[in-house]
Amino acid sequence: MRELNIVLVEPEIPQNTGNVARTCAATGARLHLVEPMGFTVDDRKLKRAGLDYWHLLDITYYASLADFFEKNKGGNFTYFSTKAPKVYTEVSYPDGAFLVFGKETKGLPEALLHENPESTVRIPMIDEARSLNLSNSVAIGVYEALRQWGFPQLKTTGQLREFHW
Repeated sequence: MRELNIVLVEPEIPQNTGNVARTCAATGARLHLVEPMGFTVDDRKLKRAGLDYWHLLDITYYASLADFFEKNKGGNFTYFSTKAPKVYTEVSYPDGAFLVFGKETKGLPEALLHENPESTVRIPMIDEARSLNLSNSVAIGVYEALRQWGFPQLKTTGQLREFHW
């Protein structure tokens, strides 16, 4: 079974984190939350955005970015940023990959990005757009990794209720 890890560094908006949690739950990805966060995990908005998927979620909390890296030494990290030198589809996501996303207002620390140019990627958008919504960006990254892997353990066909294919 393949493992995908989604990392939110200092998320600020509970609804975004709730939406990311739902994406993680629906795809089997593990969620890693790096403090400080702009909300508490019992926030009503966070729970509402994740709806009834919380029981499907594998979530780990970290006191800081240093704590995260200490506990995940040797991990394969891909950093998503609007400042990146290449596109997210230009890299391969290995089993156990960590897709790392920064806070909504500032993104990831520039020093971290500067130290990791080969593993820093961007989602293309028009020049006038500042950025995509965090939860949308995570969904794009998650599904690219899963597409590269052939969508393991995911149901890839649906069924009509009133008709048959």
